[in-house]
Amino acid sequence: MRASAIVPLLFVALLAQPASAADPKLLPPEEAFRFSARALDANTIEARFAVADGYYLYRDKMRFAVTPDSAGLAQPRLPAGKPKEDPFFGKVETYRGNVVVTLAVPGGGAGQSVVLAADSQGCADQGVCYPPTIQKVTLLLPAPGKGPGPTVDANPPKKRWFN
Repeated sequence: MRASAIVPLLFVALLAQPASAADPKLLPPEEAFRFSARALDANTIEARFAVADGYYLYRDKMRFAVTPDSAGLAQPRLPAGKPKEDPFFGKVETYRGNVVVTLAVPGGGAGQSVVLAADSQGCADQGVCYPPTIQKVTLLLPAPGKGPGPTVDANPPKKRWFN
C-alpha cells in the first residue's frame, strides 16, 4: 500500500476513537429529567420528575397542560426550590432529586382519558443547559373508590436483549 493511501486511513481511525474520560457525557433530556404521572382520582393528577444526579430543573420554567381542554387544569402549586445564583438566568429556584407536583383537574371525569404535557427546562452541573423540553403521558382518570391509576412513564426504559 502506498504511503499516500495510508495517511487518510489513519486520520479516519483517529476520528473514530472514543472520547476521552475528560469529555463530558451528557444524558438526553428525557433521562436527565425523567417525567411520569398518575391519576390519583378523577380530579387530581400527581406529576413527578426524577432529576438525575448532577442535573437540576428550573422551577420557573415548569409548565403543565392537559387535553382535552374541557378537563381543565388549575394553576399548579409548585414546591419551593433551592435558591441558586445561575450563570444563565441569575437568581432562580431549582429542583434536584425527586419533584412531585399535585395538579387539580376540575373538569375531569371518571373514565376520561387525558394527555398531560409537562414543559420543563434544566441544566447539567457541567455547565450545559438544555432547551425547553415537553414530555407527555396519557392517563385514565379512575372512578371513585377505585384508588389511584398506574404510574405512566413518559419515556419508559427500552428493553434490552440481554438484561
